[in-house]
Amino acid sequence: MAIDPRHRAIDVGVVVRDAEASLRFYRDVVGAEHVADTPMPGGGTMHRLMWGETLLKLVSLARTPDAANPPGGFMGASGIRYITFSVDDLDVAVARCRDAGSPLAIAPREIRPGVSIAVVEDPDGNWVEFLHQA
Repeated sequence: MAIDPRHRAIDVGVVVRDAEASLRFYRDVVGAEHVADTPMPGGGTMHRLMWGETLLKLVSLARTPDAANPPGGFMGASGIRYITFSVDDLDVAVARCRDAGSPLAIAPREIRPGVSIAVVEDPDGNWVEFLHQA
């Protein structure tokens, strides 16, 4: 028996150290739509943003966790290391991130015919890939 998806996207939760910096990045720079803030059990807030059908949940806890995500993107550690945003214009996405001061981890490049990517870091050092398909 297969698991039947309730909708055609996967929700992504990211625990953040600075909610305002993360909101500026994902909402104002990337362009995700901020749809709601939800209180978290035990204290804190889940900032809910939509990108197409995907829900991005930025979680700001009342007490910031001691441990942080290891830096280094793909090669830095195992586990979930990056998220991908499919975009219509890779150059615009990269320029917006550069203008906002986001570090560029991987410069724009074609990875296979008709498919290009670039990777930036969000305020917590998480890798964010932008993908464009011609």
